[in-house]
Amino acid sequence: MTTCYFVSDLHGNTRKYELLFAEVIRNKPSFLFIGGDLLPHIHRSVRQSGRLVPDFMRDFIIPGFKNLRRQLGCNYPEVFIIMGNDDHRVEEQAFREGESLELWKYLNREKFRFGPYMIYGYPFVPPTPFLLKDWEKYDVSRFTDPGCVPPTEGFRTVDPDYDTEYDTIEKDLKELAGDDDMEKAIFLFHSPPYQTHLDRAALDGQKIEHVPLDLHVGSIAIKRFIEARQPYITLHGHIHESAAITGHWEQKFGRTCAFTAAHNGPELAVVRFEIDNPGDSERKLLLP
Repeated sequence: MTTCYFVSDLHGNTRKYELLFAEVIRNKPSFLFIGGDLLPHIHRSVRQSGRLVPDFMRDFIIPGFKNLRRQLGCNYPEVFIIMGNDDHRVEEQAFREGESLELWKYLNREKFRFGPYMIYGYPFVPPTPFLLKDWEKYDVSRFTDPGCVPPTEGFRTVDPDYDTEYDTIEKDLKELAGDDDMEKAIFLFHSPPYQTHLDRAALDGQKIEHVPLDLHVGSIAIKRFIEARQPYITLHGHIHESAAITGHWEQKFGRTCAFTAAHNGPELAVVRFEIDNPGDSERKLLLP
């Protein structure tokens, strides 16, 4: 069996990273998937062991993975990583630097073959109420849910390399997957699929101008893609409270096994699964 770990939405929490590093050293998974929303807010420094960490990528994450590789040697896992909607894209260069150091494979609308498996990375989410729009796109049309800010508004930390008016998640997925065989396809998404156990938000009873808010905030395009193409495994984050509300952190869509590693507590949520048998899976909550 080949063990995989999946984490997401660490949001610059140094203690959660320390728990992750310790867990990887202890159990030596073969693969580590990291699903976005990894950094603190760009203008907020963090403290680690009593010292200020002004550049989280270059002063904490990259050195942390270098140390992990130094300790594990040939047992260092294959690491695949994406950014998320709360990560400022101006930091993307540091993710590319980490890739050049062979610490991980960074996947922004990209794919990478590893043995029989094709790993796809897709960081974009449908419109949210938040103003940072580096990783937001329209979903299947130019509709924006009540209470959300369109991707054409808000702000970005870098100029987009796509058409913010007309590019959609649906269009991206068609281009990314093409006619590829999905039998051994693993998709590392930030957004969960729409109207599932994995995208339930804590919006009960909330209204905008007397219109009830949708309790499900995932991507319609991702849901349709999974149902139509049936990839082998899909990995998701973004909606922290979904597992607590629904009682589910995994869901089957035909042959597809889907997992979320988002978590709304102080613990680090680690999803473990066997790549040759993804039904053999568990979620561990590691206490800080």
